[in-house]
Amino acid sequence: MEHPRGSGVGMNGTAEKWAPDGGGRLALHRLTLPDLAPGEVTIAVRAVGMNPVDADNVSGGAPDVGYEVAGTIGALGQGVTGHVVGDEVLSFRVRGGYTTAITVSARDVFAKPTSLGWAEAANLLLTGTAAAEMLYRTGLASGEVVLVHGASGAVGIDAVQQAKLQGARVIGTASPRNWDLLRRFGAEPVAYGEGLEQRVRDLTGHVDVAFDAVGTDEAVDVSLALVSDRRRVASSAAFDRAGSDGFWIVGHESGSVEYRNEVRARLVELAGSGRLVVPLARTFPFAEAPAALDLVASGHAGGKVALIV
Repeated sequence: MEHPRGSGVGMNGTAEKWAPDGGGRLALHRLTLPDLAPGEVTIAVRAVGMNPVDADNVSGGAPDVGYEVAGTIGALGQGVTGHVVGDEVLSFRVRGGYTTAITVSARDVFAKPTSLGWAEAANLLLTGTAAAEMLYRTGLASGEVVLVHGASGAVGIDAVQQAKLQGARVIGTASPRNWDLLRRFGAEPVAYGEGLEQRVRDLTGHVDVAFDAVGTDEAVDVSLALVSDRRRVASSAAFDRAGSDGFWIVGHESGSVEYRNEVRARLVELAGSGRLVVPLARTFPFAEAPAALDLVASGHAGGKVALIV
């Protein structure tokens, strides 16, 4: 069934949206929701997922910020099937997700598992697809040993969980204050810093695969020293080293977008069944988006952060 623009969402077809002001900060705007094209839906946003890349986009002056949201279907464009107004959903990848309502392609919208809260659902897929691509690119197999750098961070803890589901032995670098979190998900913690390579060697006779979610020279150097095949090393952050050192940069390889789109439904299923957990650190009211983004940018949130509308 087709609904007119803004039916059931926003305030008379309008929404509030945080966007970069060009000076490295967020500014709040009122906007009119666009007419729905065929195949599109409008989501009344309940929670906004926040990620470090959002802070990079704001400081870099990008026009939009925010890649994932969760909410309820407010309007359907012509030809949309599988959804009805009022359905609880999550969506990735969107543009300009720091908003109270958003119009997106229906192919990027998935039913929200009832077991997931709004904040967890809004934070599931960006880090989840990044971690999934690490496993995919490196061909991680059951019984192998994987070293995860930055294992307590957003991408890292996702990689830990997915690697364990794959049947791998996981060693994760983190500060001691986060070791209990790693143990909760089945990883063996090790402190990063000087002497990391030897500490890992003391734990295991070999490392088959390495995932880097921090991008430091230490993470790259130790990975390359421990893993004999550089195509079994993947990073989500070491952009300046990947070209010269010959390892994968997930999200920027040929076919990355297609793979991440394909794997979304499986990750939603895993989260819905409780096999993939989104560790949530804190939520903020929508009006406090700048403060929330400051926390995300600090790198010390201790888990995922969400805006609640």
